[in-house]
Amino acid sequence: MSYRQTYEKWQSHTNLDPHLKSELNQLEGKDDQIKDAFYSALEFGTAGMRGILGPGINRMNIYTVRQATEGLARLMESKGEEEKKRGVAIAYDSRRMSPEFAMEAAKTLGAHGIPAYVFESLRPTPELSFAVRHLNALTGIMITASHNPADYNGYKVYGEDGGQMPPNDAEALTDYIRAIESPLDIAIMDEETLNEKGLLHIIGEEVDQAYLDLVKTVTVNPELVSEMSQEMSLVFTPLHGTGKMLGERALRNAGFENFNLVPEQAEADSNFTTVKSPNPEDPGAFEYAEKLGREIGADILVATDPDADRLGASVRKSDGSYQVLTGNQIASLMVDYLLLAKKETNQLPENAVILKSIVSSEFPTVIAESYGVEMVDVLTGFKFIAEKIQQYEEDKSHTFQFGFEESYGYLVKPFVRDKDAIQALVLLAEVAAYYKKKGQTLYDGLQDLFKKHGYYKEKTISVTMSGLSGAEKIAALMAQFREEALTEIGDLAVTKTEDFQTSTTTFADGKTKAIDMPSSNVLKYTLEDESWIAIRPSGTEPKIKFYIGAKADSNEAVDTKVEKLEASIEALTAE
Repeated sequence: MSYRQTYEKWQSHTNLDPHLKSELNQLEGKDDQIKDAFYSALEFGTAGMRGILGPGINRMNIYTVRQATEGLARLMESKGEEEKKRGVAIAYDSRRMSPEFAMEAAKTLGAHGIPAYVFESLRPTPELSFAVRHLNALTGIMITASHNPADYNGYKVYGEDGGQMPPNDAEALTDYIRAIESPLDIAIMDEETLNEKGLLHIIGEEVDQAYLDLVKTVTVNPELVSEMSQEMSLVFTPLHGTGKMLGERALRNAGFENFNLVPEQAEADSNFTTVKSPNPEDPGAFEYAEKLGREIGADILVATDPDADRLGASVRKSDGSYQVLTGNQIASLMVDYLLLAKKETNQLPENAVILKSIVSSEFPTVIAESYGVEMVDVLTGFKFIAEKIQQYEEDKSHTFQFGFEESYGYLVKPFVRDKDAIQALVLLAEVAAYYKKKGQTLYDGLQDLFKKHGYYKEKTISVTMSGLSGAEKIAALMAQFREEALTEIGDLAVTKTEDFQTSTTTFADGKTKAIDMPSSNVLKYTLEDESWIAIRPSGTEPKIKFYIGAKADSNEAVDTKVEKLEASIEALTAE
């Protein structure tokens, strides 16, 4: 069926949601917009599906939510009646239509006799991950678009281990979803009948408390926190999202008292009115926090994204200004403190391991190795970290200490199997307290680590290519890089090319080696000076991402290296 035929089918549907019908009518005569909304169904990427709100099969709306949930229900039924009865945990963030989408999912599940455990109000993504395990649910659904702009929403699916659905189940789910001919004709059960049949369970404080009790275990040195709880000053902004819900309680439970919420950003707001983008990776997101920080002389500013799975930080320098840290730098500080504190208190196991994604910095790797701790790389997507945690729990080969991705996602304790900004908030506050006791800031601590291990710097370049034409351009670029094997980038020879799609490493002398990871559309080039570049299409956004990593003997030298590599990437994409 062509995009035009699909559009006309929606137009002629007699029971189309009135709000969507009105939006659909506004598209009349705008063929480019119609094509973009109807040319293809939203795809599941590394973390479910995410898209612009509106009518169409390539948009987030009640019908695409029903379609995804119908596919999930069929997948659950394939696992047997007893498994199906375990039900689905459902949470949602502060975005437009999030509560409605959560209930639409419950109604769709109800038509299959599947119980839904729906949070009473907005909750962070990591708590949903925890709830799946806590309730022994078979799966979980999180309605969120993470840090995307206000006109987006999304749908993430979790497996029974609390991690994002692993590849095999995700592929099966995608097949079930694609087998559904029309999202407009999916049967649902009304809320009243759901309640009558005992298929709708509203959850809240009991799960909150169980989660927060475990967050208390994140603190490594309670005596340090108690000693510095009044001295170390922190500003916290949830950027209009779910972070305030549990973050404030978690800080207090850990013993931190001297912290302030950014009042303008403390309440949920689906329009994110005070920021251009509710993304803690963006320095602009710290504007209000920095203003408050300057007023009170805060040591550290911390921001969580709308679903509180990512955390960013800006730290005070000696001149009173603030420096926004990268996700890699935050992870480096956390890794060093965790391993040091655990070593000093005899809490560091001999088989300790830290996990990171293949596009994250090598800085935490050398830090971990200095403590005799192994770093293991996995593919991008926190579900791969969750899979490794599960493997280690089963085979006892390693004991998980920490996991992270460069995109501001961290996990300290594995009672959650996804990025957890609430855990990270508590740990980073402890790290700040540690340096405060030494008479230093986190910025000072980072400089000390550079002096000890070398100066590392990374940069991510995201190129947005929207719509059908954008997807085609991204595919063509990846094909071009594979067909025209790069032997040098700039004036540096390529010593190793890793193609994670073919699971093959190719060295400069032509020798090859297999990569023991699932297939993924990523290319990574290691250069003669140990710098590296990785290329990866985003799994959730219309972007192609270029990752740069470099090391040198000084800040100035590493800055120069990264600038040259960035120029080389621009030259490659311009060809």
